[in-house]
Amino acid sequence: MPAPTPSSQINAAASSGVMRPINRFLERWIPSALTFAIVLTLIVAVLAFVLTGASPLEVVTSWGVGLSGLLEFMTQMCLILLLGHILANTGPVQALLSRLAQVPGSPAFAYVFVFLVAAIASLITWGLGLVVGALLAREVAVQARQRGIRVHFPLLVAAGYSGMVVWHMGYSGSGPLTAATPDSFLAESLGGEIVPVSETIFSTWNLLAILGVLIVCSLLFYLIAPKGGATVFEMPEAVDPTTRSSFAEEVLTPADRIDASRVLTLVLGLALVAYLVVHFAQGGGLTLDIVNWSFLALILLLVKNPFELIHLTKNAASNVGEILLQFPLYAGILGIMSGTGLIAVFSDAFVSIATPVSFGVLALLSAGLVNFFVPSGGGQFAVQGPIMLDAANQLGVDPSIAIMAVSYGDQWTNMLQPFWALPVLAIAGLKMRDILGYTFITFLGSGVVMALALLLVSL
Repeated sequence: MPAPTPSSQINAAASSGVMRPINRFLERWIPSALTFAIVLTLIVAVLAFVLTGASPLEVVTSWGVGLSGLLEFMTQMCLILLLGHILANTGPVQALLSRLAQVPGSPAFAYVFVFLVAAIASLITWGLGLVVGALLAREVAVQARQRGIRVHFPLLVAAGYSGMVVWHMGYSGSGPLTAATPDSFLAESLGGEIVPVSETIFSTWNLLAILGVLIVCSLLFYLIAPKGGATVFEMPEAVDPTTRSSFAEEVLTPADRIDASRVLTLVLGLALVAYLVVHFAQGGGLTLDIVNWSFLALILLLVKNPFELIHLTKNAASNVGEILLQFPLYAGILGIMSGTGLIAVFSDAFVSIATPVSFGVLALLSAGLVNFFVPSGGGQFAVQGPIMLDAANQLGVDPSIAIMAVSYGDQWTNMLQPFWALPVLAIAGLKMRDILGYTFITFLGSGVVMALALLLVSL
């Protein structure tokens, strides 16, 4: 088994000459997502004062009133991440990943396979996709080593993280689901109406765009796989190959026996499934809440007992803390923009340079840029969604295009923004610079497909 490889050596092999300056810039100058949210708050406050004529008192008041404006949405976003993480670490899912890791029979196929599985998991829920991508990459590396197959571990991890490039097109897409939820914070921008997911997530053009991204990125991973005598860095010994979570609780009292029984979680899970069946049978639609309850129902059916559920929840909860701090700041930013009229200023400026045909592509590019500063998809929609919807209304563009353009932009530059890669890198024992040369390829390939899809649907 090879010795651990220094990060600088991995980077030399993994990144092209073009990407090394970007790697260095990101590591030296990109602060935490929380710092971005604070700085963005100050920038928006100054812009509101300068561009709208609002007084400092009006700006501060709008900000303070807005702070609590996304509490329900914040809870929904935290639940998606929490439940996705729990689901990925349940025993049956872990066992499934172990079996899937036995499928690849060659290095090139391993990279493509990890990407496709992570992408499918991300389409189900982004919290699941994040964890599955990292765990599967690690498990594939372990089993490949046991079979004498040499795989390049940084590329394997990059493939797992790249699955996130389609998450906002899928079942847990926060933007489309918010637009489909009655009385959401986007309701005013939509004239009190909703945009059903049949026009966004499940539209024919979005489904074809998903297929296009999967095909193009799979081909790219196959083409950039190390060939012949190229240097390959296998998984370091320091990375624990054990992916299966284990826990043990002593069962000493009658209360312990109740907590160790599967009956309670099974009954609750079946009850939740029954509710979901009734909801859809009566014509109910897909909303953020329904997505979360479907994940919770699946978790309740898969865990062994309340003991295991508590254990998995404690492990997953650490991933939620930073979101809890950021979302009130995003809500405050939205409050400033709404209360001072800054939304109208931004949307008017966007309308002045866009046309009904170019709107989708320009919205994608702007959303990709904003994602560097607001890496949470839900937070980004709080800041940018109303602006793009107002601009689309002025240009006569279907709101579904505006919603998906912002969604595409958010997921697109995740391939360069290090925030969501952190859980994956922690599991894999790597740094962002170790995989960025490869995720940049995903960024290029997926960007072309998404821009083309938005252009064609706008014609």
